[in-house]
Amino acid sequence: MRATDLSELAAFDAVARHRSFRRAGEERGVTASAISHAVSSLEARLEIRLLNRTTRSVSLTDAGAMLMARLSPAYADIASALDSLNQFRDTPFGKVRINVPSSIASFVVGPVLKPLLANNPNLQLEIVATDRLVDIVEEGFDAGIRLGESLRDGMTAVKIKTRLRFAVVGSPSYFKTRSIPKSPHDLRHHACIQNLYPSGARYAWSFAKGGKEVEFLPTGPLSLDDHALMRQAALDGLGLAYLWENYAIRAISEGQLVRVLDAWCPPEDWLYLYYPARKYLSAGLRAVITALRA
Repeated sequence: MRATDLSELAAFDAVARHRSFRRAGEERGVTASAISHAVSSLEARLEIRLLNRTTRSVSLTDAGAMLMARLSPAYADIASALDSLNQFRDTPFGKVRINVPSSIASFVVGPVLKPLLANNPNLQLEIVATDRLVDIVEEGFDAGIRLGESLRDGMTAVKIKTRLRFAVVGSPSYFKTRSIPKSPHDLRHHACIQNLYPSGARYAWSFAKGGKEVEFLPTGPLSLDDHALMRQAALDGLGLAYLWENYAIRAISEGQLVRVLDAWCPPEDWLYLYYPARKYLSAGLRAVITALRA
């Protein structure tokens, strides 16, 4: 098989996984047009269409899906074979792509970046922070970070250092005209900032105490999907915010925010770094795991 054949197959594999010529090009370090040309050349040579293309989407034809099903295990074996060579390296080498929720990235991954890169000068670390639910295999990540309750099957999971808690906070000015809630049921008498998923769906405030669990779905006039904005809204007296306590701890200690229902906010499930179960790990990913491991 010619080298050009392998290059075209690799281009097709990247597009099939990402459903995007742009993201496939970013993964392979070439332009989207170069990827498109490689796939078109492959289709012309095979005399069969592998992809359906529109201005907004890319999908696999039946033939493309069959080819992808056969290629994926082969590329996984090749990647595993190359990763196995890292056991002969003295130091981690190459790129590692990690997906992490943007709401926790700054205090989960942020503190380890400087020592991790200082101790591993040949490591190229790419962190993509988004609260969108990501398929790390389809989008070309080496690993992701999630709460244990949201892990997929078929993944190896490593418990990492930080265990997070939520906090319900409001400003002193807000509480000048409002009573302090004693239980989650009291929240229905308060202006509560609604928390949004990236999809636009609202998520409930979850509480637990003494074996009793309560969920509360806010109906206030303000809805936000960013914890820093929630904190600012609470500081401005616009209502109560339910956010990761890391965003509020300094303001609480300085008296700018008042924390309520603390006893109803136990630690969340452990955070895990997870990755596809496979025999070999790259030395770079092993270094990341070591830096984050609990």
